[in-house]
Amino acid sequence: MHKLYQIEEQAYFIYFIAVLLVILGFIAVQLWKKKKQKEFANLNLLDKLSPEKSTFKPILKIIMIVIALSLLIIALANPKMGTKLETVKAEGVDVVFALDVSKSMLAEDIAPSRLAKSKQIITKIINNLGSDRVGIIIYAGSAFPLLPITTDQAAAKMFLQNASPDMVSSQGTAINEALNLALTYFDDEEQTNRYLILISDGEDHNETNENIAEAAAKEGIKVYTIGVGTKKGGPIPIKSNNQLIAYKKDRKGEVVITKLHDDILKKLASEGNGKYLLGNNTQNTVEYISDLLKKADKKEFETKNFSDYKDQFQWFIGFGILFLLFDILMFERKTKWIQKLNLFNEKDK
Repeated sequence: MHKLYQIEEQAYFIYFIAVLLVILGFIAVQLWKKKKQKEFANLNLLDKLSPEKSTFKPILKIIMIVIALSLLIIALANPKMGTKLETVKAEGVDVVFALDVSKSMLAEDIAPSRLAKSKQIITKIINNLGSDRVGIIIYAGSAFPLLPITTDQAAAKMFLQNASPDMVSSQGTAINEALNLALTYFDDEEQTNRYLILISDGEDHNETNENIAEAAAKEGIKVYTIGVGTKKGGPIPIKSNNQLIAYKKDRKGEVVITKLHDDILKKLASEGNGKYLLGNNTQNTVEYISDLLKKADKKEFETKNFSDYKDQFQWFIGFGILFLLFDILMFERKTKWIQKLNLFNEKDK
């Protein structure tokens, strides 16, 4: 994803609160004036006493003030426009995250939950990446490509936050599905360093075939697995509007306890020429993976980015001042030629 524009000082957008206050102040003054006018005299009588006074002009003037202030605030933020699309050579590795989003990942034996902990780990790893490319797969009973391999790490983090069990129709945990999808996910056959990082509680409802991880290793894909959860385990909460309503039960009506099954994850990492990590300690896990990727041999690839960003604030200042001049030069009495056209009900009633 190539950004055509940049906002240099986004902090100035907070001044839009002042614009909102101007609008609310105008509405409050108008309501107060109406109330006082009714107390003073009949409104029809007031219209006859001031026949040239327009009811529309004050609204038009406040609209112009609001537009002018908004344009000046945008000018303060200094928007910049990219004027040239150039090809930039970068070096990096390809990293694909396979995230388990099955219902068991909602268990809270690891705070705040296994799924939230997994997202936290992936996000922090992405934050430590250089110019590496990243992709995301989610899986439960089936695997789903959430984000293809890209250099846009901000997009990766955004897509990751939306990952949930609701995004995969079939529930369960089919690690095989994620591994098979990962084999087709890497789009650069010349990339010598390709990493698949699979994050799960290891609770697989299908028979996992370690040979798939071995096949991935033969294609130069190193499989690292991260386990989240505890051996003691915990129940699977069922929530509505973030409020706990029950725990998942089996057919006998007993509460289901889901536990960490690291034996499967260890076998996959061993066959995939990688390593198994217990992800309950976020910092240790992130540091290990980040250090691993930093030390890996980087492959040069090309990416296109907008460059030569030029300031565009002057346009917003110009139009902002123009709207202020319109507001200053506009009087609140009725305009004769508009009155003849009877637009905005400007004619005397």
